[in-house]
Amino acid sequence: METIVPIHLAYGEHPSQFGLLRMPSLHEKQLAPVAVVIHGGFWKARVGLEAIDPIAEDLAQRGYASWSIEYRRVGQTAGGWPGTFIDSVTAVNFLQQIQQKFPIDLSRVVVIGHSAGGQLALWLASRLNKRQTDELGDVLQVSIKAAASLAGVSDLKKMWYQDSQQGDDNVAALIGGGPREFPERYQSVSPYELLPIKVNQILLHGRKDQVVPFELSNDYYEKAIKLGDPIHFISSPTADHFEIIDPKQAVWQTAMDALAGILK
Repeated sequence: METIVPIHLAYGEHPSQFGLLRMPSLHEKQLAPVAVVIHGGFWKARVGLEAIDPIAEDLAQRGYASWSIEYRRVGQTAGGWPGTFIDSVTAVNFLQQIQQKFPIDLSRVVVIGHSAGGQLALWLASRLNKRQTDELGDVLQVSIKAAASLAGVSDLKKMWYQDSQQGDDNVAALIGGGPREFPERYQSVSPYELLPIKVNQILLHGRKDQVVPFELSNDYYEKAIKLGDPIHFISSPTADHFEIIDPKQAVWQTAMDALAGILK
């Protein structure tokens, strides 16, 4: 299996406003479905998109045009609120420009995020319901067929509470403070608060996760089901926070099968 060389494409002027496009092998006139890949790292500058390279590569090998996006993070100019969110929207909308040069199918776009990237993936899918530009960016101009959250931070309030118990500031640094200080901000970007989003969703979470609590995905799933959202929850009794983004793990194959079923 040959490694697919990524193509560096800038969607903005900041050094972190870029993505890596990996194009699969295609037959003549064939269009590739698109997988937007969003890395985690609790939205902080210390972790970049290289952390999610294995699944970005795997997706391209499976026939997806893999668009792994970088974004401004906490610790960088304008990172966190609102830059992280603005960049996520801009990077997805940039697919319209990519389409002009590469054979991609914008009617089959999925967004896949790990950890903090899972929060961004679900939030992006919810943004399809927005009809006007706001402080978090432009209207989403590309339709999203499905969103996949891999051990995602699907409830920012609950994650903030865990942070506070452990002396961390991951969520507070992203939002600018806690839920009591900025209730509107939490309401506008926490996926749990935004349900139902009326987009196909896949949740993947390991019960041995010591970074993002398994309960976040489980509670999100239960609320989504009650509200009638189309959602599929894949739990692994043995996987930890990082094993679920290992393409060699069986749980990853299960998630890919579910995704392929949505795109049929």
